[in-house]
Amino acid sequence: MQSNFGLNTASRSSAIEINKVLKNTYMLLSMTLVFSAVTAGISMAMGLSHVAGIVMMLISFGLLFVVNKNADKASGIFWIFAFTGLMGASLGPMLSYYASMPNGASLILQALGGTALIFFALSGYALTSKKDFSFMGGFLMVGLIVVIVASLANIFFQIPALSLAVSAAIIMIMSGLILFDTSRIINGGETNYIRATVSLYLNVYNIFVHLLHLLGVFGGDD
Repeated sequence: MQSNFGLNTASRSSAIEINKVLKNTYMLLSMTLVFSAVTAGISMAMGLSHVAGIVMMLISFGLLFVVNKNADKASGIFWIFAFTGLMGASLGPMLSYYASMPNGASLILQALGGTALIFFALSGYALTSKKDFSFMGGFLMVGLIVVIVASLANIFFQIPALSLAVSAAIIMIMSGLILFDTSRIINGGETNYIRATVSLYLNVYNIFVHLLHLLGVFGGDD
């Protein structure tokens, strides 16, 4: 009886901790996405060049390591906002390009809506089903490596069809990672909400960028 009581207490404690990580993750994710939207708007208003966007993205990748290193410290909050703020600002030149199209505002809104739909549908499914999607980890990692290699190769070959295939593949892989990352939180595999936020943020960010690319190609002449 005493043993069962101990197990039940531990189980309740674990569930409370998981719910706390989930709550903090979604709160921080929403705040960083809003902050990214603000910095993207500022970047657009300043008319920053594509070169400036690339430089900011490279700096962001460096900050990613700083965020992970400080994820267990109070300073981690500052660094994640620095990271997501720069990531948002790096989108400015690209968004300005799409906004200059006749139906550019519509394309951007469609990409935002599509990204939100994908995220809420998949994270909602992972939360309600409580399935363990850890088995997808190896497959998703291989997929990421393949699309990175294909993206690098296409810098030299400039094949439009390959560019579209890469974008479609990245959207599918990031969708799988939303299930994988949400599942890790639910099952106690990720207990740090800053790291969890970074993972989900990157999933959402990449889905938006590549969904906008596909919409721009197929709907840019409307």
